[in-house]
Amino acid sequence: MLGTDRRPPQGLMAAASREAPVALLDAAALETVRRRAGLRPARAAERPALAPPETRPALPPAAAHRLALLLADRTGSGGGGRRGTAPDLVELLPQWLASANAHGYAAPVPSLPALLDAARGRTDLRPAALAFAGPRARWLARLNPDWRFALRTAAAGEAAVPGPQDTARTERLWQEGLFAERVAVLTSLRARDPDAARDLLVSTWPTERAEDRLMFLDSLRAGLGPSDEPFLEEALTDRSRNVRATAAELLSALPHSALAGRMAARAGSCVALDHTADRTPALAVEAPHECDAAMERDGVVAKAPNGRGERSWWLGQLVEAAPLSIWSSRLGGRTPQEIVALPVADDWQGELHAAWCRAAARQTEATWARALLGPPSAPEAGGPGAVSLAERAKLLATLDATERAHWVAGFIAAHGLSEAFQLLGVCAVPWAPPLGRAVVDALNIARDAGSYPWSFSGVMGLSERCLDPSEASRLNGLLAVPDEPEDASPGAVGYWAEAFQRLVTTLRLRATMEEELEGRSTVADL
Repeated sequence: MLGTDRRPPQGLMAAASREAPVALLDAAALETVRRRAGLRPARAAERPALAPPETRPALPPAAAHRLALLLADRTGSGGGGRRGTAPDLVELLPQWLASANAHGYAAPVPSLPALLDAARGRTDLRPAALAFAGPRARWLARLNPDWRFALRTAAAGEAAVPGPQDTARTERLWQEGLFAERVAVLTSLRARDPDAARDLLVSTWPTERAEDRLMFLDSLRAGLGPSDEPFLEEALTDRSRNVRATAAELLSALPHSALAGRMAARAGSCVALDHTADRTPALAVEAPHECDAAMERDGVVAKAPNGRGERSWWLGQLVEAAPLSIWSSRLGGRTPQEIVALPVADDWQGELHAAWCRAAARQTEATWARALLGPPSAPEAGGPGAVSLAERAKLLATLDATERAHWVAGFIAAHGLSEAFQLLGVCAVPWAPPLGRAVVDALNIARDAGSYPWSFSGVMGLSERCLDPSEASRLNGLLAVPDEPEDASPGAVGYWAEAFQRLVTTLRLRATMEEELEGRSTVADL
């Protein structure tokens, strides 16, 4: 590589009997030994402090062995091609960590480096991984710059949050701590004493950076109440547009706030019942003709995005921020279902219903969410008010887990899986039995119909992680390889067979993992 044929190394001519490349490498080896042996001793570095003690119980041996296997495979083995029938261990690691944390176990010391490496590469793992690693994660992070993220993540410092009586330490951490420590202190204090947390934030508010003010303000969502209104009203004049917008959003979630009242008056002046002519009552809409300074102060963004009309843009923001409770009295005492069913004049229905969808999600109004969703069997996979999958998913999030699962199960039964992926993402895990059966039945129907199998890979992956493991025995009938239909995609039958085999194998593995965490399995069982 150095070109010894073109230019013999200087100083090695005495070794002419040897080939020049060998002589060069011998000289390099000799120099390496000389350099290492000739190092002068330096002053020893200070010993690091001892790692904090671990008080949580240790993992059962079988669960510790399973964790080592999951971490060893964290880079994945799929390689971008067909996955075959083997479970995807990469996707099972988050679920394993959540379960281990629920049991209150401590991470095995030998696994800590691999666990931190995994969390370094996947930000979605960090909260659960750092909670599992405990205070030793921060101790290790101070010794390895690759793990600095552990010092910036609030989850890693939760154990160090001061208790209710330690007001002096709370104040010191708030004044001097790292950003993540300050977030942890504020969040913890907000959970037990919302007013004290807000007062702590007010004490340093003028000196905080804009990006920090935004994060701190967002922490007020937990425990939001009327006593927060004066501070949030002042934040409406903040020099940061994002802070102002967040303050307005929080105020609009307080139905009796002054801002909610102002928005209610503005929105109410734009929407009214139209009884003209001899026809069924309808909703008439008169969108704002301008966005004045008062509207901007209350969080209305004046400049519309590209492709949106200004008036419709302003209307949507006003209706979204107005308390949904005003509409029944303003529209003849009608229920949300009756209001949503009213026709809307002049093609304003889409804009009005979309704003009500956002308002229902922001205000967590389940009654309005049900009205806007409509029955899951509604034509064209859309309810009377939901105009997109994203809006339907947000509306579903306002319902309790059982109702949510039944609605999505009905949606899948009526419309199949093609539009259900986003809706499945808001359902509680493991899926309730009716939802799990609906998904499996729809997958089986798609296979029997000769559907293009790769179109369902996302739902199949979700099923592996979200189906109840107890469903594995019920799926044995799906493992048989059927005859390939004449119009099926080439290789489709083989792909479906692999996918169902992998689904069953993964469910059984998840059941085994839970048994290991409960101490009901041994390493010999693996």
